[in-house]
Amino acid sequence: VRAVAVKAARVLSVAALRTTQRIARALAALTGTAIFCITTACATASAATGSTPVILVFGDSLSAEYGLARGAGWVALLGTRLQQKHSHYAVVNASISGETTSGGAVRIDAALKQHRPAIIIIELGGNDGLRGLALDATRANLTRMVEASQKSGAKVLLAGMQLPPNYGRSYADGFRTLYAELAQHHKAVLVPFFLEGVAERRELFQSDGIHPTAEAQPRLLDNLWRGLVPLLGAAKPAASTAAGKQK
Repeated sequence: VRAVAVKAARVLSVAALRTTQRIARALAALTGTAIFCITTACATASAATGSTPVILVFGDSLSAEYGLARGAGWVALLGTRLQQKHSHYAVVNASISGETTSGGAVRIDAALKQHRPAIIIIELGGNDGLRGLALDATRANLTRMVEASQKSGAKVLLAGMQLPPNYGRSYADGFRTLYAELAQHHKAVLVPFFLEGVAERRELFQSDGIHPTAEAQPRLLDNLWRGLVPLLGAAKPAASTAAGKQK
């Protein structure tokens, strides 16, 4: 009887494991790389202690390695470049595939409290534009994130996005200029177009025509690097940085 019971328990354990694996695969398919990015962020953050300044990447699928091999995205490349040039920085990727500015506005306070970044890269808004969401709402959400970040003592780098003219000239123009207006008003650093040098090259996109390939990631990093470099020398760990807007 005992032998039968042990055998049954083993069968149930194997079945449970397989069920868990299927659920994990299904979740990964539904959420893209969100789970991976959040887990990586927590692991990186736990390594960043004391005086180590943190760069927090707060974005959507363009920063969450959607459709890419792990470690092939521009955020991972940023970590490598920083190790080569500014080894005292830790990179935390809190990006989630499919994220909109409204989702970011909800998450921002908890992310700032958990990671206490010296610098935050806000790469959000693309999904708002693709869905044709109201520009006033996108502006308000981005404002909320920028202001909360600056209040925490973080320097802000805003990654601007643009839409093709088929979304309507008025909407596309308004979408493009809101990033510049926000950056100017809040004295944040602006990268005018995150996808510069990539958007016009179809071969640098995956089959969905939306997400850049691994080959495009170095260019995305270069686009952001130009805006990030001036902040690297000025940034200090948030714990020792006075709250207030960046100057």
